[in-house]
Amino acid sequence: MNSIEALNWRYATKKFDEDLFLSEEKVEILKQAFNLTATSYGLQPIKLVVVHNKELQQKMVGYSMNQQQVGTASHVFVFCIERVIDQIFIENYFNYVQKIRATPNEVLSPFKDFLIDDFGKKHEKEIFSWATNQAFLAMGTLLTVAAAEGIDTCPMEGFEPAKYDKLLGLEALNLKSVLVLPVGYRAKDDMFSEFKKVRRPISDVIIDLK
Repeated sequence: MNSIEALNWRYATKKFDEDLFLSEEKVEILKQAFNLTATSYGLQPIKLVVVHNKELQQKMVGYSMNQQQVGTASHVFVFCIERVIDQIFIENYFNYVQKIRATPNEVLSPFKDFLIDDFGKKHEKEIFSWATNQAFLAMGTLLTVAAAEGIDTCPMEGFEPAKYDKLLGLEALNLKSVLVLPVGYRAKDDMFSEFKKVRRPISDVIIDLK
C-alpha cells in the first residue's frame, strides 16, 4: 500500500482477532516509531508502556469502559507522561544532546536557560496539558506507521488513568497514563472494517493560499 491507501485502510478497529499476534519485528518498528516521533523542543516528556499479557489486559478492560479491544488485542500500548518536568529533567536532556552531538555548552546554554526559566513559571496543569499534547503527537505517528505496516489499531481516551496507573505500577515510575492504543489484527467478522470512511471533502478542510 502507498501512504494514502494505508490511511484509507486504517480504521478504529472494534474487534481484534485474539489468536493473531504481532511479531517481535513489528513491535520493534512501533517502538522505534514512538521514539522517533516529534515532540515540542525535542524534550520527549513521554514514555510508552507495552502490555503483552492477556491476564493483565483483561484486568485493564474493566478500567477501559469495558472496551473489549483492550483484552483481545495482540498488545496494548499505554502512552504516559512524566509526572515531573523540572530543571533536572531539562538539564538531563541537554546533557544528552551534548553527549550525542558534542555541541559546546556555550551554544546550548541560552536555549537551556530559556526552557528552565519558562517551565519554572508554568503551573503544573499547564505542563500536564503540554506533555499530554506530546503524547497525542506520538499517537498520530504510531497510527500512521501502524497503517503502513498493515497493523490494526484502536486509539482510546476512554479509560480510567488513575486505575491504570495503579495496576501497571506507573506511579513508582513517576508516570501518568494519558492515552491507550490496542494494536493487533482485525477479526474477519468486524463489520466496521467494511464501512466506508467518512471524511469531509478536501475542499472543506484544505485552504490553499497562492
